[in-house]
Amino acid sequence: MQRTYFELFGLPPAFNIDLARLDQAYRQLQAEVHPDRFVAASDTERRRSLQWATHANEAYQTLKNPLDRARYLLRLHGVDTQEESNTAMPPDFLMRQMEWREAIEEAQSATDVNALDALSRELRQESRDMQLALAGQLDSNADYSSASETVRKLRFLDKVQAEIDQAIEALEE
Repeated sequence: MQRTYFELFGLPPAFNIDLARLDQAYRQLQAEVHPDRFVAASDTERRRSLQWATHANEAYQTLKNPLDRARYLLRLHGVDTQEESNTAMPPDFLMRQMEWREAIEEAQSATDVNALDALSRELRQESRDMQLALAGQLDSNADYSSASETVRKLRFLDKVQAEIDQAIEALEE
């Protein structure tokens, strides 16, 4: 089980991966290692099967999620994103954070689900743009410092998106 997640699924170690190929490789691997196939096997073989199935699930979930995939790639290159300790962000991004949070509060106060939907679309586009930047930073330029900052920004966008989703859910009840 010492292979990287990419090797496990026969994929190149890159941010931009073929998700259909990942899905296919995952299904094939699960068919080979799923514990149900080892019901009549020895305890050791059943335990090994469970370990492989668990490892395959973890690898698949990591590579399927763009933010987790970027973190994993950075970890493979010895880079800690320091998401818990390094909250420094460029001033323009900090201003946008404040604007997004204010927009959420205003939409909640006005019970304006349409405004929250629009903000959600804006954040999803921002996230896609950052993922494109990550692809360049990780796959083309090996700019791990910038990629680490982009990961921290994407993590923040995920948190804001979750706040928007909660606000929409609360308003729709």
